[in-house]
Amino acid sequence: MSTTTHPRPRPMVAVLAFCGAVVAVMQTLVVPLLPHVPDLTGSSRAATGWLVTVTLLTGAVCTPVLGRVGDMYGKRRVLLASLGVLTAGSVLCAVSSDIAVLIAGRALQGTALAVIPLGISIIRDELPPERVLPSIALMSSTLGIGAAIGLPAAALVVDRFDWHTMFWASAALGLLDVLLVLWTVPESPTRTSGRFDVPGTLGLATVLVALLLAITQGAAWGWTAPPTLALLATAPAVAVLWARHELRTASPMVDLRVSARPAVLLTNLAALLVGFAFYANSLATAQLVQEPTSTGYGLGASLVVSGLCLLPGGLAMVALSPVSARLSAAYGPRTALALGAAVMTFGYLVRFFTSHSLWLIVAGATVVACGTALAYSALPALVMRAVPVTETGAANGLNTLMRSVGQACCSAVVAAVLAQVTFLAGGRSAPTLHAYLLIFLIAGGAALAALAATLCLPPGRPAASEPATPALPSPAADPAAQAGTVGTDGATKSAPAFREGT
Repeated sequence: MSTTTHPRPRPMVAVLAFCGAVVAVMQTLVVPLLPHVPDLTGSSRAATGWLVTVTLLTGAVCTPVLGRVGDMYGKRRVLLASLGVLTAGSVLCAVSSDIAVLIAGRALQGTALAVIPLGISIIRDELPPERVLPSIALMSSTLGIGAAIGLPAAALVVDRFDWHTMFWASAALGLLDVLLVLWTVPESPTRTSGRFDVPGTLGLATVLVALLLAITQGAAWGWTAPPTLALLATAPAVAVLWARHELRTASPMVDLRVSARPAVLLTNLAALLVGFAFYANSLATAQLVQEPTSTGYGLGASLVVSGLCLLPGGLAMVALSPVSARLSAAYGPRTALALGAAVMTFGYLVRFFTSHSLWLIVAGATVVACGTALAYSALPALVMRAVPVTETGAANGLNTLMRSVGQACCSAVVAAVLAQVTFLAGGRSAPTLHAYLLIFLIAGGAALAALAATLCLPPGRPAASEPATPALPSPAADPAAQAGTVGTDGATKSAPAFREGT
């Protein structure tokens, strides 16, 4: 945290949270449009799927990379660049109906996922201790809040206006974000020294692209098809070489020694599992209520109604993020994360037995969203408690990445179950009710596994006795990096610790 705190913390936190929500909306913006894209653009369904896949890929690669760049060269600077790229991508989508241009624009939008971990790091650097936990809880929750609110909003736009309108709206929101950040957010003086790890960045990008392409395209290509098998073989092979490089370099892209600490490793595992369980809630709900009544269980709801079913959960996430912060302050973020995972598990138990009426479906989805809010709000506090202050951008970027990987795995599992567990209804093939119940069981199992991982985390110590978290130097580490952080004036400064309970 900087030695001088920001004089206007409330506007700054509100702006950063708004930026996070806008970015999260971008991740789900095109979901209601996907069934109509082939007719609107004259493209194939396979090409249409890339509007989601490319955003996932660029977001996964850029989130940890830009977090590291922000730690080294200035978080506000990288935040503004990310929002600028998001705005450019939105304009590109708004002015064209060509599928190739739309995919390129969506790729640019995906890079802005780094805004959330960058915002969390700025909050840690700039706010007084008593404001840190509530603010990072709100910032972290925007990833779920934006997704829950974005689906019904996008569905409403697609239903009532020309589909390009939602991209013009996202461009306007991106530009507004840039202006608000320029007005309220200062540049953090906390920097890490060393050189940018180009080989480590390329290695990480290769591993992530190979893994996520295999996960997201495996069902379409075939899980035993040569491209899928080649990608699944490439990811671990490159990962081994990448890890060897990261352990030997002085300024690694990802500090594997820190990431291997149980407190960090288990937190990231919990993030992946919570991301899986959260996304299943959104995907299954939106499709379940739209199934035709001829299936015997479907409600035949419209696209707008299916999106509105998720809105109460989004509002609940907004309300519960400060509750999670209070729980973290009083009992530690480990307790808040465990409670969130337990509530998600209970929510899926409710969903398993209440999938026949609209209001019960909404109630079950809202319970899962409440658990997600508690869990998402606690994750950054656990990460920041376990890493040096100079690595918060990269560490939170990695944690956000794990949530995205969980969502990608969930998307593949949901698609596979709904495609395989089917029957004939009204003359067409449709998923059975058991397919949706199986999804709820799998997602509930993921939430239960997240609870188990959380309970294995080392318990936090009282704030008064918790010492500063030291950086673990690599064998050839830069002495200046070990000594502390580097301010914008070039002077080396000691790095204060984030203390649980502040």
